[in-house]
Amino acid sequence: MKTRFFYSEFKTSMLLVMAICFVTLSCEDYLDEQPSTLIDSDYIYTTEDGLKSGVVSLYKFNRDRYDNSTEDFMGSVLLSSRSDLAFSRTGYTGLMGRYERGVSSIDQGSNFASSLFWKHFYNITNKATAIINAAEVIEDIDEDSRNQIIAEAKFFRANSYFYLYRMYNNIYINTETITVDNAFDVVNDRSSEEAIFALLNSDLNFAIEHLEWNDTFGRVTKGTAKHVKAKVAMWEGDWTEAKTQALSVIEDPESPHSLVSTTAAVFEGDRNNSEALFVVQSQDDLLGGGDNTMMNANYVTQYFQISGIESNIEQGGRGFSRVLPNLYLLNLLSEDPNDTRDDNTYFRLKYYYTSGDNIGQVVNDYEPITDLDNPSSSYQNYYKRMHPSCIKFAQEDDNKDSYLQRSNTMVYRLAETYLIAAEAIMMSSGDPLPYINAVRERANATPLTSVNQQSILDERARELAFEGQRWFTLKRMGQSVIDFQITNYAGDGEYYPANLGSKDPRENWQPYFINWPIAQRDLDLLGADYPQNDGY
Repeated sequence: MKTRFFYSEFKTSMLLVMAICFVTLSCEDYLDEQPSTLIDSDYIYTTEDGLKSGVVSLYKFNRDRYDNSTEDFMGSVLLSSRSDLAFSRTGYTGLMGRYERGVSSIDQGSNFASSLFWKHFYNITNKATAIINAAEVIEDIDEDSRNQIIAEAKFFRANSYFYLYRMYNNIYINTETITVDNAFDVVNDRSSEEAIFALLNSDLNFAIEHLEWNDTFGRVTKGTAKHVKAKVAMWEGDWTEAKTQALSVIEDPESPHSLVSTTAAVFEGDRNNSEALFVVQSQDDLLGGGDNTMMNANYVTQYFQISGIESNIEQGGRGFSRVLPNLYLLNLLSEDPNDTRDDNTYFRLKYYYTSGDNIGQVVNDYEPITDLDNPSSSYQNYYKRMHPSCIKFAQEDDNKDSYLQRSNTMVYRLAETYLIAAEAIMMSSGDPLPYINAVRERANATPLTSVNQQSILDERARELAFEGQRWFTLKRMGQSVIDFQITNYAGDGEYYPANLGSKDPRENWQPYFINWPIAQRDLDLLGADYPQNDGY
């Protein structure tokens, strides 16, 4: 099953191979990428070293979505803007987060999503499939190396198809290498859910079997694959399998993973810690190691516009207030006064003067609306310059004076595995309390005495907000859950009246938005009867 899109991808792949994108492998402290003037397509697919280079390139392609400069680096923040936890203030990301764009098959938002998600992940699946098929038949290769190559490529294929399925629903899968001979074959229908999940599970099972628990920082491991396998199982409703995989990552004697001791330590340094399951690297000194992004800047207010306070990393760095934690999320964080996830760990709630006569004092220049009958006249500047920010993506060595950074990004981490375990146990058998409370107790929050779906949803909000998981969690829990959460909590409603009416995500939400529209330009490359998602 192929499309004409694949022909373009095939030509592009070959050019990239012969130029700079496929790079050789080194097992130093990081996922090093070394250039070679001898690399061509024949080298990539017919030699052991070439296939290893191809695997490393998958990490580079996976990182591209974060590096893509589309509309303030929307690829790294778009999914977080569309949730019940976010206030999407302005910019094109705000338009997307408020359901003003990305809501039809022909608008520019859907075209952006096409490039950042649809084409991006199909690009990875195509390249991973070519590597897998070549590695399976190559001769004169060490079997352990063969299995390692295939395992990493199968992880990326599964992870990419899983992302596409959760976002678009009507997707197709392909396990044939794209060639000049078959590039014009047309896909006429979506793949069945049975076929999609069969491939996801097959690929992840192979990855789990052949990946090691420990590897070079930045590479996927057995723990990464098991974590994603648990997430896939939740989407299938296979709670026993989700429980088994999650508990394996948490409790297997060979697993190197453990929760770090404090919330403050989760995002410290380069994210190379025992909690990390998958980190996208953007080391400054790494060839191909990522480009500058505005990921952090999207989440941080413009506090430095206030006289007497300069940009500094402790308070989040330099930001421009695109996507902020909303009142619903802030209220969840404030329910327990001892919870350490609120101020100066995952979020920055207050800002302090750094110069002048008021050094060290709390900035209080603007007032939010607290009384709807007597609204503040400065609420817009409050949201722009003093509103709480998510600071998970600020890194200690970032440039405090620049919107652009090269920070590593935590994609999967063990705290989510614990919450997966709690939910899976709740839905199958056993006691979920030790797992959800492990996350709460690390944050100094009072342990729960019972667990239900809402407590799971609330705890995922406190722990994982803005890490790109929330949209998928709401969708997985069902139409009624996502409808209720978005229409009741998205945005800040009357407390930010500038975004009422046509800018209110609660009002703009339509139930069929649970699936993203397939852009018309992608449908044009598919068969005439290929199904658009319902409602579009």
